[in-house]
Amino acid sequence: MHQPPTPLSLLAEGEEEARRYKWIMSEKAGRDLGDWAIRCWVREHWNGFLRERWLEHLQGRAFWIELDREDYGLLQRAFRDSSPLFDEIFRRIKRGDENLEILNWALDEGVSTEEVIKILEAIDINSRRIECQFALKLSQAS
Repeated sequence: MHQPPTPLSLLAEGEEEARRYKWIMSEKAGRDLGDWAIRCWVREHWNGFLRERWLEHLQGRAFWIELDREDYGLLQRAFRDSSPLFDEIFRRIKRGDENLEILNWALDEGVSTEEVIKILEAIDINSRRIECQFALKLSQAS
């Protein structure tokens, strides 16, 4: 097994993104929007930010220290021979679909739900949710 790339921090990168968002929104507003803008970024963007980084981790493209070490490169190990079904499910997960939406799509399209469930269980979206820690610090400071 090859060494993972330089470890990165979801929380540090997320906080940096939130600060950039705060700066941009404050510039547009002509005043400092403070913690409100940070909370706004977390509410509107954290889940998508987290999902993108989680998928990078699963693909073996970036190693995020807050994510399970064993999950790094999981997709390369578990799905070496990518299938059109896997590619479609991955595309749907990437755009933000949840398990139920993917299962409903499979039912609507007459796709084998057994195979879909096998892929979804391996990817395991629901166990990969992380609360935004820097937003918690803001809430506690208020």
